[in-house]
Amino acid sequence: MSITMPGEPHEEKKGSILDLPFRLLSPILDILDDLGATVQLGAQAILWAVRPPFRLAPLLGSLDFIGAESTFIEALVGLFTGMAFTVSTIVGFRQFSAEGMVGGVVALALSRELAPVLAAVVLTARAGSTMASELGNMRVTEQIDAITTMGVNPVQYLVVPRVVATLLMLPLLAVLFGLSGMGGAYVVGVYWQNIDPGLFVDKITQFVEMKDIRMLFTKSLVFAVIVSLICCKKGFHASGGARGVGEATAKAVVSSIVMIFAADYVVTTLMTDI
Repeated sequence: MSITMPGEPHEEKKGSILDLPFRLLSPILDILDDLGATVQLGAQAILWAVRPPFRLAPLLGSLDFIGAESTFIEALVGLFTGMAFTVSTIVGFRQFSAEGMVGGVVALALSRELAPVLAAVVLTARAGSTMASELGNMRVTEQIDAITTMGVNPVQYLVVPRVVATLLMLPLLAVLFGLSGMGGAYVVGVYWQNIDPGLFVDKITQFVEMKDIRMLFTKSLVFAVIVSLICCKKGFHASGGARGVGEATAKAVVSSIVMIFAADYVVTTLMTDI
């Protein structure tokens, strides 16, 4: 016959109660830890970006991969976005016999919201996921450790070119997205819906101001920092073999897209009255 000591169940219950706050706070602590690691990587990238040696080859490779190889998909998505948004806008404006304002409304929406946001989302899906998977594979196969052993700083060699290339290319891709969207809007509005072309263009020049173009570039730069740092951080700190790399890539894409929309609200709120 076994005898249970009076203190044993009480101690187990007490331990579980003490662990409850840690279990509740664990998701918040994980988010803060992830945010701190991303900010730390960004600070290291800034410091190493201005320190020699300046390696041009990795930067040119990143510019080609992030910028040149993304032009077609950005233009294609922008084209169909402008066409779809124009059709939806015409349906609403036709109820008030205001189809002539469609060009200006579409241009305003593209410059302030659609072009920078969707260009960043497309870049995240195409280039950001690849950055995370490449760095993740290098981490789990110990290539990053080998670079460090050779006396080369991995942040300067691997992260800085990707961050700088994203900062340089995303604003240009957002402009390309907007121009493609306006091309699609022009085709739908002028050729398919018989809107006067002069009125269409006149409303664009009337609605879109310099502050809207400034918002496009500001958002693109903010999104470039978000996408490049999050994707590089997730891949740079990946672990657990092939499965870990896949999970890091998925988390990089999801986190980047969520932060893009969150930052879009913040930037729009701050720049609305400028």
